[in-house]
Amino acid sequence: MLNDFFYTLRKAGLPVSIKEFLTLLEALKLGLVGPNGLLLLPANESESGSTPAKPAAKPAPRIAKSKPPPAEQPQAQLGMEDFYFLARMTLIKDERNFDKFDRAFQAYFKGVELLTPSKPGAPMQWLKDALDKLLSPEEKARAPKMDWDELMKTLEKRLQEQQERHDGGSKWIGTGGTSPFGHSGFNPQGIRIGGQGGQRRALKVWEQRAYQDYDDSQALGTRNIKLAVRRLRRFAREGQALELDLEDTIHSTAANAGFLDIKMVPEKHNQVKVLLLMDVGGSMDDHVQRVSELFSAVSAELKHLEFYYFHNCVYDFLWKNNRRRFAEKHPTWDIIRKYNKDYKLIFVGDATMSPYEIVQPGGSVEYNNEEPGAVWLSRLTQAFPKSVWINPEPQGVWGYRQSIDLISQLMSKRMFALTLNGLEQAMRELNR
Repeated sequence: MLNDFFYTLRKAGLPVSIKEFLTLLEALKLGLVGPNGLLLLPANESESGSTPAKPAAKPAPRIAKSKPPPAEQPQAQLGMEDFYFLARMTLIKDERNFDKFDRAFQAYFKGVELLTPSKPGAPMQWLKDALDKLLSPEEKARAPKMDWDELMKTLEKRLQEQQERHDGGSKWIGTGGTSPFGHSGFNPQGIRIGGQGGQRRALKVWEQRAYQDYDDSQALGTRNIKLAVRRLRRFAREGQALELDLEDTIHSTAANAGFLDIKMVPEKHNQVKVLLLMDVGGSMDDHVQRVSELFSAVSAELKHLEFYYFHNCVYDFLWKNNRRRFAEKHPTWDIIRKYNKDYKLIFVGDATMSPYEIVQPGGSVEYNNEEPGAVWLSRLTQAFPKSVWINPEPQGVWGYRQSIDLISQLMSKRMFALTLNGLEQAMRELNR
């Protein structure tokens, strides 16, 4: 029944073997997917081809295409989540393929939801999408606007006072209105709690978001990025003498009365060292393809490359794996001390955020940073004098975004567009 799932993974470019697939089927047969069994509902298969499960002496996992049992029958709880982790554990051997697996899994089992009943809790019980209200320009103009300190104090007060959900208002935590707290409405600068982002105006986001690592194996459709990056190369001879020095060998042989005198020299290696810091998640989701191409080109052309991720602005820690960004933090101070000044620093990000994230302590959209992002950005540019910022946003919108102007000033105007011309200018700046 899962044969199509196997072929879906293969079509997604995942190195899944038949042996690994048989291991998954064996795990299902042995009942390793949760205590209540499993109910899988692939969207791309019809119900006509379903096969009823055979009775067993003890409860066993059941793969079927039938409809879920009635609500009064507590079966298949958390089955889909259990199957996801079991399939990923048995089929995927390299964590770099987790993102591809997630996309393939979602494409195959589209529409399947966990059957576990959700537990009510504040404030998420107030934040379900109950309406899709279209706000007029007049209503948007009347939306309450608060500064940073007032916004934080008011949120704390609302959490203490509010006892029920609200929709379409301008005060309470809810949906569809002009309140600074909630989602699916409009406010010039508020705190998004749950829901889907769209306006990109939130000063903070109350949720734990999952980001996707950039793919350094991305096949490039053009060689222009690689050619631009090659401007950074600086070759020098190092290591053991393994390469024939033809010119010196000829001169030495002639000076030795024609007796062959072979001269060897060390091979040439690219000595350029690059520290690459990449913005990920949020508004950067619009630029994943282009940044992956840049990352792939830099990884292919540079031998000495170190990379880390950040979100929106650099703070007191960075990370190398987005799935473990809170468990495996790399303190920014350690990075400054670890790498010498001969490293060239390249930031990649759209610099599109609330200005508070740059200039305000606690302004990070995800957590309460003790020092502003501007302080950490200045420390990094002082530690690595050869530094540039590459921005994938169209250069025509830079002048309309305050945060881009702030970052550009902190970078001493060394911000360049993610275009062929912009990359060439950035490489020339780094080679000065």
